[in-house]
Amino acid sequence: MRKELWFGFALMAMIVVTTAVMMPPPSQWTNGHLGMLMLSLVVVAIMAGFPTAFTLMGMGVLFAWLAYRSQSPDLAVQQTLDLMVQRAYSVMTNDVLISIPLFVFMGYLVERANLIEKLFKSLHLALSRIPGSLGVATLITCAVFATATGIVGAVVTLMGLLAFPAMLRGGYDIRLSAGVITAGGCLGILIPPSVMLIVYGATAGVSVVQLYAGAFFPGIMLAGLYIVYVIVVAKLKPELAPPLPDLERDIALPRFARAVSTGISNWVVPGILGALKGKRNADVPLGDLLRHFGIAMLPLAGVALVLGLSYSALTAPLAEIDTGGLQEMGAGLPESAAPSDTPRAEGVREPGSEGLQEPQPSGGAVQEPPGAEKAPGASAAVAQPAAAGAAAPGLPRAAPTGFWIALAVCVAALGAIYSTLTFARLEIFKMLLSSFFPLSMLILAVLGTIVFGLATPTEAAAVGSLGGALLAAAYGRLNLGVVKESSFLTAKTSAMVCWLFVGSSIFSAAFALLGGQELVEKFVLSMDLTPIQFMILAQFIIFILGWPLEWTEIIVIFMPIFIPLLGHFNIDPLFFGLLVALNLQTAFLSPPVAMAAFYLKGVAPPHVTLNQIFAGMMPFMAIQVFALVLLYVFPQIGLWLPKVLYD
Repeated sequence: MRKELWFGFALMAMIVVTTAVMMPPPSQWTNGHLGMLMLSLVVVAIMAGFPTAFTLMGMGVLFAWLAYRSQSPDLAVQQTLDLMVQRAYSVMTNDVLISIPLFVFMGYLVERANLIEKLFKSLHLALSRIPGSLGVATLITCAVFATATGIVGAVVTLMGLLAFPAMLRGGYDIRLSAGVITAGGCLGILIPPSVMLIVYGATAGVSVVQLYAGAFFPGIMLAGLYIVYVIVVAKLKPELAPPLPDLERDIALPRFARAVSTGISNWVVPGILGALKGKRNADVPLGDLLRHFGIAMLPLAGVALVLGLSYSALTAPLAEIDTGGLQEMGAGLPESAAPSDTPRAEGVREPGSEGLQEPQPSGGAVQEPPGAEKAPGASAAVAQPAAAGAAAPGLPRAAPTGFWIALAVCVAALGAIYSTLTFARLEIFKMLLSSFFPLSMLILAVLGTIVFGLATPTEAAAVGSLGGALLAAAYGRLNLGVVKESSFLTAKTSAMVCWLFVGSSIFSAAFALLGGQELVEKFVLSMDLTPIQFMILAQFIIFILGWPLEWTEIIVIFMPIFIPLLGHFNIDPLFFGLLVALNLQTAFLSPPVAMAAFYLKGVAPPHVTLNQIFAGMMPFMAIQVFALVLLYVFPQIGLWLPKVLYD
């Protein structure tokens, strides 16, 4: 029998034995003990291969009937059926779940736009001078493509077909190559827009918008740690990730580029400017020169546009508050001291012979006489006093120091780009323009509209689906077959997620009816844990559960158990969700249910064994644990952006 089967059966036996030892004799069982038995049976049944959604639903219905039967045997069946209908209806009316099929549909359309080959090749050439460039290019490609699609199986499979053979041909170690592809392909479930964060937000009642904002930097941090690990390994052990030969770094130049680089200069800007004057380059088409000069100036134009808009927004004059429409509180009410036959003036009355008089309140707006000067403190009750050093209303503001620092950094970066921009690098930049930037713009458009509050996740998902369709159409991949297949796969995936929610809802209701949640709370509180100890215990349990279970099962089964306990320890559910999301990365890389390994094994060469893939994933799982510790020690990695945007 295979080792994986032995491991699975041993784990199931351990769960059954542990449950039997900790449970009292059957004669002393309470409803709470039935709830714990249900929890153990669900885990064992899922590990045995039964469908998760229907296992949860079946166990929930059975044990809910037992819970109702202990109270009212005559109404048990009716109450159980009512519970099923109510829980299914509550899932159907959850607006957050609408974004799941839209994001999935966007992912399938982007996957079929055939961008991944161009993206990998362009990044491979752009990073050729970095140690372990093939591994680094693979990780960046996986991160971008996984973020755009959110479909782990699709990314791992495509990169297994494209990057894995290239890495093996380049002399890369099998285990390192497998670890890079499997770990990089899983980044899509953490970096927004992530379906996992939507599922957690719907389960825990946490804002998906804040989860997206909070998960952005932890996801980038994890991808960065992967890249650093590959570079360090390639530097210390070049035999595991040898550098690219010069032959693979060569880039075929177009005819005009060869003529300009050999006749004038190999650098783009002086070469094109030199070719635009004189008769010695009459054989070079003017249209090619102007078009490529415009492409070369795109970084400068993009930086100038962003900095110009930023400067305009930062130095715009403060808006002057118009107080003409305000009136004093109580104005317009009858005054006992005012004569009833005196006409009410709309403005300030002309002072009479007895001297200046304060104008009486009127039903209209109080207006200042023409040319009158404001008293020094007249507007203090209406507008907040200006901070020290701030510009007065109507006058331009001074740009903050941060803007000038950013300007200096951008100028230095542009200087470095244009001082090293050869015609070969211009060809690489053109490849990036046609592969990397369209995906990046789609991702930033979807995330930007969500994070900055311009659209809800559902609305942004709809825009992303439209963007995916336009992207596929731009690359000539949008046809009836692609739309039909994408729609079918979207319906299949969405049905799986929604049935999981229905089963989880029925299961958690039965668990609460039996008193299992109360039993768990009493047990945890009796341990007298500190918040740190509880957090470590919860994350350790989730890490262990990631070995036999997938992330969907962990969230829908165990999050309803953990979430009610957070209030006892004053733990923010948002921060807990970020830790869980980072922790659940291990669910794809931990055997025996390491789905990423099986995806890669399905497309890997025959001589690559499953054990080699598992061994290659272990260092990246250790990096995930290290990233989890970093996020816990420095929580502002995940909480800074939500605090800046929403507090």
